[in-house]
Amino acid sequence: MNSARQGAAADQIGTDGSIGQKPNFPALPQPVALARFSVQDDLRAAIALWIAWLSGERRASAHTIAAYGRDLAAFFYFLTEHLGAQPGLTAIDRLCPADFRAYLASRAGDGIERSSLARGMSVLRNFTRFLQRRGLAATTALSALRSPKLPAAVPKPLSVDDALAAVDAAGELARGTWQKKRDTALLALIYGCGLRLSEALGLSRADAPTGEALTIVGKGRKMRQLPVLPAVREAIVDYLAACPFKLAAHDPLFVGARGGPLHPRLVQRQMEALRGYLGLPGTATPHALRHSFATHLLGAGGDLRAIQELLGHASLSTTQRYTSVETARLLAIYDDAHPRARTAR
Repeated sequence: MNSARQGAAADQIGTDGSIGQKPNFPALPQPVALARFSVQDDLRAAIALWIAWLSGERRASAHTIAAYGRDLAAFFYFLTEHLGAQPGLTAIDRLCPADFRAYLASRAGDGIERSSLARGMSVLRNFTRFLQRRGLAATTALSALRSPKLPAAVPKPLSVDDALAAVDAAGELARGTWQKKRDTALLALIYGCGLRLSEALGLSRADAPTGEALTIVGKGRKMRQLPVLPAVREAIVDYLAACPFKLAAHDPLFVGARGGPLHPRLVQRQMEALRGYLGLPGTATPHALRHSFATHLLGAGGDLRAIQELLGHASLSTTQRYTSVETARLLAIYDDAHPRARTAR
């Protein structure tokens, strides 16, 4: 049995390296290897420049770069079969709308979801714009196409009672006392500060939010400062006092049964277990606690701009999605409570 399996067996949501190794944070995904792109050498060199630009100037996350690379590799794999030869930069110049439509049809035929198709088209637009700005190639074919229409994504938060119940019960499924305190601290931090799961698990011991504020470096390496509620601070302090491992400043804040970092997938399994334990909806995930943070603040009269800053959203339109959730809640209250609404039924 390998060390990851041993960690999972010893602790439902813990995973780490072997004994004696310095714990490291969960490995980030690697960019798609240039050799995997079915293209000629001049186009391969352009792809390398694009990936470097995404990482350096755009400050895209490792997850974004890996996903973009997979989408672009899939397109060039299709294009090689479609054209009968590996494309180079000159082939990009000659592409027409029919080529891109054929690609979309092929992907749809493979059962790829519309959201993934839309992302793939966004990646192709990003890449071809980069080539044009650098004077490497140019195509106007994509301007004639529309991305697949997607239904507006509405966040699915938990109710206040369900969110609090999830945080309170988080430790009840753990095996040991210190793991109970850790699990409670982790979910309290996500809900209390509106963190992404990756942001919470990316904290080091030196970042432990034991004071009144927490500095987070989020998507696009955007930095934001968050207030830390007393209840969250107390949960973190409780966990650190009970943790049996001596954590150095650079070590992960949240560790598993053998002292290594918690794996995101295993935390998600913990939430799956909580769904069954508490009878929570199927949408109850770690990220739903972040949605709940924003929706509950908005429902209590929080300013939309302030919530945008707390969540680290680059665009206010992203934060405005939460207003539709709150409007739906208010309409439901109206239907249940207003005399006119009751008599109209």
